[in-house]
Amino acid sequence: MPKHFNLRTFDLNLLKVFDEIMTERSLTQAAFRLSLTQPAVSNALRRLREALGDELLVREGRALQPTAHALALWPAVRACLRDLQTTLAPSLFDPAQAQNAFTLTMADATAAEILPNLVQRVAQEAPYVGLRVMPLTSRDPRPALEEAVVDLAIGHFPAVMADLTARSQSGQHRTFSHQRLFSGDYVCVMRRGHPLAETELTLDQYCSARHMLVSFSGRAFGFIDEALAARQRGRHVVLTVNQFFTAAQVVAHTDLLSVLPRHFIGYSGFENQIVQKPLPFRVAPVEVHALWHQRQENAAAQQWLRSVVYRVVAEVFGTDANQR
Repeated sequence: MPKHFNLRTFDLNLLKVFDEIMTERSLTQAAFRLSLTQPAVSNALRRLREALGDELLVREGRALQPTAHALALWPAVRACLRDLQTTLAPSLFDPAQAQNAFTLTMADATAAEILPNLVQRVAQEAPYVGLRVMPLTSRDPRPALEEAVVDLAIGHFPAVMADLTARSQSGQHRTFSHQRLFSGDYVCVMRRGHPLAETELTLDQYCSARHMLVSFSGRAFGFIDEALAARQRGRHVVLTVNQFFTAAQVVAHTDLLSVLPRHFIGYSGFENQIVQKPLPFRVAPVEVHALWHQRQENAAAQQWLRSVVYRVVAEVFGTDANQR
C-alpha cells in the first residue's frame, strides 16, 4: 500500500470492480458482470492503480495477468465484500434474477459425476448464475475457504472432519460447517489382459504388484497405504498422478494397478478397457462432504447453492444429503 493511501478518500466501489476484474481477467467481461461500460471499468482500474501504487493487472496477449500485489490483496478483498453482502443484505437472493458466480473445488471424479446434473439444475433455476470449478489440490481445503478463493469444497476430508468433530466436542468456536453428501467404496483396477485380471486378487499379489496412486498433493502415501500399514504390509507405488481420469487412462495401457472410486469407473471412458476387483483387505467407505466457511452459513445465495448441490447429489447417487 502506498504511503499516501487514505481510506477516507478511497472509493470503496473500486473494490467491487477489482474483484470482478480479478475473477474474469477481462475488462469486457467484468463490465458485463457489473452492468458498466468498458471505459468505466478501465477508468476504475486506472484509479485503483493510482490509489494502490501498483499496476495490479497487466496485459499478456488477450488476457490480463495479476501482479503479485494483486494476488495478495484479492482474497482479503473478496472476503470483505462477501461479509458485507451477508451482513447488510443476508436474505436478498432471487435465483431467477441473480448474476452471482460461485466457485467450487472438487476432484475430477466427483466433477464428472455431478456437474452435468448440476449445470442443468442451475440453468433451470438461475439462468444468469455462473459456476467455476477448481481442481482439488489438498485434503484440507480450509485455507481456500478462509481466503474466500472458493465458496464450497466437496470431497473426502477425513482429517478435517476429525478436527471439526474434536473442536465441536470441546466447545470451541465453529469456523467451518460441513454436510455429508454420500459415501462410496474404492476398487482395485487393472487393464484387461493383465496377468492378475482372471484370478481372485490376493493380498500378497496386491502388495507385490506395481502401483499408481491418485494424490492431490503429490504425496506417495494415501488411505490405502494407511490401511496396509495397519496390517504391517505395504505396496510399491511407482507413479503418482493428481487426477482420476489420468489414472484410468494409465491403467488401461500399462501393467500398473490403481484404486478408483467404484462410482467413477462408468464415467471414466475406460470402463471397457479395465477390470475392477474388490480390494483384498477391508477399507472403510469413503465419506464425501461439502465444506464451507461459517461466515457463509446464513447467506441466502450460499444456502441456495448448497441446496442445489444436495438435490443433485440425491439425484445422482440416490442418497439423502440432508442426513448429517
